[in-house]
Amino acid sequence: MQSDSLTLYKLIILFMLNKVDFPLTNSQLTEFILDKGYTTYFNFQQSIHELIESKMIRQETVRNSSHYHITPTGKETITYFEHKIPPAIIEDAIEFLQNHKYELRNEVKIVADYYPAKKDEYTVECIVKEKDSTLLEIKLNVVSQDQAIAICDNWRENSSYVYSNLMKNLMKNPTTTKEEESN
Repeated sequence: MQSDSLTLYKLIILFMLNKVDFPLTNSQLTEFILDKGYTTYFNFQQSIHELIESKMIRQETVRNSSHYHITPTGKETITYFEHKIPPAIIEDAIEFLQNHKYELRNEVKIVADYYPAKKDEYTVECIVKEKDSTLLEIKLNVVSQDQAIAICDNWRENSSYVYSNLMKNLMKNPTTTKEEESN
């Protein structure tokens, strides 16, 4: 019985990852599965772990957040076994993805992370992606971990402002004078 339940949870996860063209985070998948009361957190995590071990999904860690991508093996598996997911669960999953698609996609297209560079220095990497294209990637060196964390925390809110101002300033006509700019 436990094995059949875990199989169902794994199929639900594969189904959801197969329905989107971007990775889903652990918290996004957890929100759906736990809010609907399909299983416990521990069964969900066991299902994720087994899917990773069997190479049906791959995990990418970005700033302490796990992002899951379906693999070709996972796509093939869900194609063969999607019919084993009850129609009501499929409807719930599709509704969840449709109602949250913008939020789900947005959560994974704006990324910020940091790592130690030299002694007492950190490199912060801030990225804006649209589908598979990188629109903007900035690497900054800062002198403290606190600065690195602050930049990462603020990147989501400020990335569009930074991008638009950067584009505006870089696209200026080089012959424009300061006086012309202020008009």
